[in-house]
Amino acid sequence: MMSSRFAVYVAGGVLCACIDIGLMQLLVLAKVDAIVAASAGFVAGLLVNYAFHAKVTFNGVTNFNTFVRFMCLVVMNYLITIMLVSMAQHLTGIPLLGKLLSLPVVAVNGFFVSKLWIYKASSRQG
Repeated sequence: MMSSRFAVYVAGGVLCACIDIGLMQLLVLAKVDAIVAASAGFVAGLLVNYAFHAKVTFNGVTNFNTFVRFMCLVVMNYLITIMLVSMAQHLTGIPLLGKLLSLPVVAVNGFFVSKLWIYKASSRQG
């Protein structure tokens, strides 16, 4: 059975993914380079992601340490995303395929890293 905290995490992730993919696609349609578009989408999704998960999913725990840890996760997930977008662009000519493939990978990685490292003290509640 899925924990309520994970359900909230997934809901926040869906919101962030819509922002991320939506901005990326708008920029791609505007003829912006795929990597630049993916990066802009990633950053927009990231800002909403931190605010949502810090305040909603993990009960308002925000401080300098959680932000630094979150940014380490962001770098890791960004590299995973760009690698998959680049591979999809190279192999299929469709960068969105790589972006879509990256979403569940970074979601699962993000939940466990958040729960076990970033927000460790507050994640023991659920």
